[in-house]
Amino acid sequence: MLKYLHIENIAVIEKSDIEFTEGFNVLTGETGAGKSIIIDAINAVLGERTSKDLIRSGCDYGEVSALFGDFSEPTLKNLASLDISPDSDGNILITRKLSLSGKGLIKINGKPATAGDLREISSFLINIHGQHDNQALLNPEKHCGFIDSVADNSNILETYYDEFKRLNNIRKELQSLEIDENEKQRKIELLKYQIKELEDADIKIGEINDLKQKLSVAENFEQTQKSLSTANTYLSGDEETDGAITLLKKALKPLLNLNSKAFESNISKLNEIISIAEDLGADIGNTLFNNTELSLDVNQINHRLDLLQRLMLKYGNSEELMLEFLTKAKTELENIEFSDKKVAQLSTELENSKLCLIEKAKKLTNSRINASKVFEKDVCEVLSYLNMPNVKFVVDIKQGRYTKNGCDTLEFLISANAGENVKPLSKIASGGELSRTMLAIKSALLDNDSVSTMIFDEIDTGISGFAAEKVGTQLKKVSSQKQVICVTHLAQIAVKANNHLLIEKSVTDGRTYTKVSALQNDDRINEIARIMSGSEVTSNLYNSAKELLDRS
Repeated sequence: MLKYLHIENIAVIEKSDIEFTEGFNVLTGETGAGKSIIIDAINAVLGERTSKDLIRSGCDYGEVSALFGDFSEPTLKNLASLDISPDSDGNILITRKLSLSGKGLIKINGKPATAGDLREISSFLINIHGQHDNQALLNPEKHCGFIDSVADNSNILETYYDEFKRLNNIRKELQSLEIDENEKQRKIELLKYQIKELEDADIKIGEINDLKQKLSVAENFEQTQKSLSTANTYLSGDEETDGAITLLKKALKPLLNLNSKAFESNISKLNEIISIAEDLGADIGNTLFNNTELSLDVNQINHRLDLLQRLMLKYGNSEELMLEFLTKAKTELENIEFSDKKVAQLSTELENSKLCLIEKAKKLTNSRINASKVFEKDVCEVLSYLNMPNVKFVVDIKQGRYTKNGCDTLEFLISANAGENVKPLSKIASGGELSRTMLAIKSALLDNDSVSTMIFDEIDTGISGFAAEKVGTQLKKVSSQKQVICVTHLAQIAVKANNHLLIEKSVTDGRTYTKVSALQNDDRINEIARIMSGSEVTSNLYNSAKELLDRS
């Protein structure tokens, strides 16, 4: 249930803390006092789309916080499926901050969340009835959902939908195989050509990068060989010229003839230089005459790269994509070549799936028919109590084409007056009849709805007098199972509440302020009297209001 609502800088509400109780809560107040703003604030904290216009004029932000608690076991299970659990006190606190900059902030028990998260959670917390629900009641496409809720058809619907998807997948696969013979032969020839071209290319992953590296080496090979040959000649010499190594050895000989220890250091250094030069000459010679890069053929490498690049233009811009194309082409060719067998197989599967779908649809239809009988009876009982004694309410079920929701077309038909044939709600229902019909439907769904809080806005549209008293009594009855919050303009409804909240508007220093306060004793009697007359409360009105409260 909704325990507390904190509203700050929302429209004409500067700051307000509202405490809701179990049972029946009503909100009353003058027209324009801000009753609809309370509903807007609740919608905002439940994840509905909001506008910057909701923020109080002159403020940079607006904020709404809602504290929920006393959850039913089904609600706790549903919340757990969304990875949401109450805090140590058994509550869930939802906060939504709106900003003029557009950067809002949402938190659930102090943790950041999204508006989408709120919408998912809200479906387990609050059921709001307003003008939107009346429109849904006039739309036959929404009626099937009501009956499925009564029938608790979620599992049957799921198994039906799985078969519905399977049938459509089989049909799509069949359609892809059923091509004319000329197109079939053309496709086969094309696929065979593509497969041969790719297989002949013998593509290896990483080959292109490897070829590019080899090409770079091969293109520089001639200059490399020339430089190595020149260096080798300077070091080792040739037939005509002594190299550096020979000259160094010649330089060593006269030093060896000197019989003086003073030159031993020079002789040692020269020997070291000769040794280094010989090692260097040997390395360069080995590289020059044993270079494996001699085998690299620039033309051959370029030819291979050209081939791969041409194939990339046709089949994908990497070796991986070309090989993937090859795999798919082989699979497609195999499917076409064995398409007759595959078509026969899929045709059998399609027929079996159709039979299976029909059986599952029948089960869904039977469930809806049985639920409709119970639903019609329950709705008629409530409508009869709500001062529509001659009402007839019928769920008209017809079979049509198969969709994701079965093969049933449902529409609610009603006759509010004796002797009249039932007709679609959209054809004959007045505003008051629609409001009472929706209340009757909500009442009939009580046992199938785990949501613990129901909010009724505009439930008193088009009703008055005895019918209004009956609506109030029915809301009171609903509140024995659910927390009910109702915005009303009727005294007959307001007097039934366990918790009466008054919304008042005032103007101070040119600014409008709205406050919400719980009414007790004389204050509540005066508010009931005001609702009854809409004018100054006289002693007679006061006594009438007190009598109405006492009688309720």
